[in-house]
Amino acid sequence: MARSDLLISLVKAGSSGDSRSVRATAEAIIAEEKAKNHNVLADRLTKAMHVNGHGNDHKAPAVLGGNLTRHREFLLELTPQKRIEDLVLAALNRRACAELVEEQQRASVLRAHSLEPRHRVLLSGPPGNGKTSLAEAIAEALALPFFVVRYEAMIGSYLGETAARLKRVFDYARTTPCVLFFDEFDAVGKERGDEHETGEIKRVVTSLLMQMDDLPSYTIVVAATNHSELLDRAVWRRFQLRLSLNAPTRAELTAYFQQFAGSMEQPLGRAASTIAKTLGAISYAEAEEFCLDVRRRHVLTMGEAPLKEIVGERLKMWAARTSPTTQENASHDRIPASAGPEADA
Repeated sequence: MARSDLLISLVKAGSSGDSRSVRATAEAIIAEEKAKNHNVLADRLTKAMHVNGHGNDHKAPAVLGGNLTRHREFLLELTPQKRIEDLVLAALNRRACAELVEEQQRASVLRAHSLEPRHRVLLSGPPGNGKTSLAEAIAEALALPFFVVRYEAMIGSYLGETAARLKRVFDYARTTPCVLFFDEFDAVGKERGDEHETGEIKRVVTSLLMQMDDLPSYTIVVAATNHSELLDRAVWRRFQLRLSLNAPTRAELTAYFQQFAGSMEQPLGRAASTIAKTLGAISYAEAEEFCLDVRRRHVLTMGEAPLKEIVGERLKMWAARTSPTTQENASHDRIPASAGPEADA
């Protein structure tokens, strides 16, 4: 049985002729019944919403072109593996994520007071610092499907094609609670006032804004961008939660390597702070790759080489690598290949 507050909202919206609110409330009831595994009732309600093709122009399961499975042309479904507890986050970002998860898990309490949980999140910051991992961790914390939008399939060359495909993605996302992830969000959310952009991208942004406004709160949209300055100003307003994921500090990298050390059966032979100092200014993605590099060598040596020795060799090799930072500041930041693992970076 649906909650009384939803039923009351449905009656009020119907009495006032507010078809948009009727549909949003009905979708919330359907989502709740699905969460209770009342799938037969949820299916019947879904069909009732779209009888004779009505439902505010959202045709029944044919929203993706007559076949529900067609959403896979534009979406990649991943099984969430990351956990928020395992990520090294700034205190404020961790608290904000915890509040978002709590609001979604206790949505019924909020709705009893005519409130909805937040469900639109913007993650910004330089590449390789955990935006995708955090989106995945939010899906894991809420036990929701994690869908990644595939731009290579969605962006078309014909007039209006991209906007139409974007609408299909949102139409599908409305059918079930999920986390919908837009990586490189500036590809579809660019500033419309840019004179160098075509009219097509402006139509895409306008469609994007309308679709986001129309999403129910059980569909969580997480967008990530490396270039927040390129986003349309109206896009910013749509996101209720905006988090900046900056490059890790020395202390945060130390915490990351401490977690890694705790997961290994043998001691690393170096303090986490020494590893962080030796590797210098790197992203979380590079820190993860270093740890995976150590794990690979440890597995392939079959225990014949001490982990301490493997870590030392990996540090020497990583110190000799080139990167955009070392290319620009070679005389200041790069560690010579001959330097030992204990050398300061």
